[in-house]
Amino acid sequence: MTSSPDPTAEATRDIADVAAVEVITTAAVHLMSAAAVKCGLAEDGPDGKGADYLDLDEARKLITALAALVTAAAPDIGNQHARSLRDGLRSLQLAFREASPFPDAPGEGPGEKFTGSVV
Repeated sequence: MTSSPDPTAEATRDIADVAAVEVITTAAVHLMSAAAVKCGLAEDGPDGKGADYLDLDEARKLITALAALVTAAAPDIGNQHARSLRDGLRSLQLAFREASPFPDAPGEGPGEKFTGSVV
């Protein structure tokens, strides 16, 4: 009788093979993607306009979490990875500002307590 492999053990082995920088950048990309959608930047599709997904309250939370992750991880993941994450973060912060009917004061936008003002 053969025993079936333990899926938890397989998942643990798979995770153990992934470098920390990959886990961090993957998490950052997920936050970026979600924030972009919540800023109304999703592509128009057959089910409606991308702007229909605009939710600035949710976008603020996602951008702030992304800013904290990028700022905290930057020294450990290296300039090559951190630079592209910072660029994406800044683009999202500016998109949030543009989408907001009442933009935050400079330095008060989402994530700006970690990154400084983007304007």
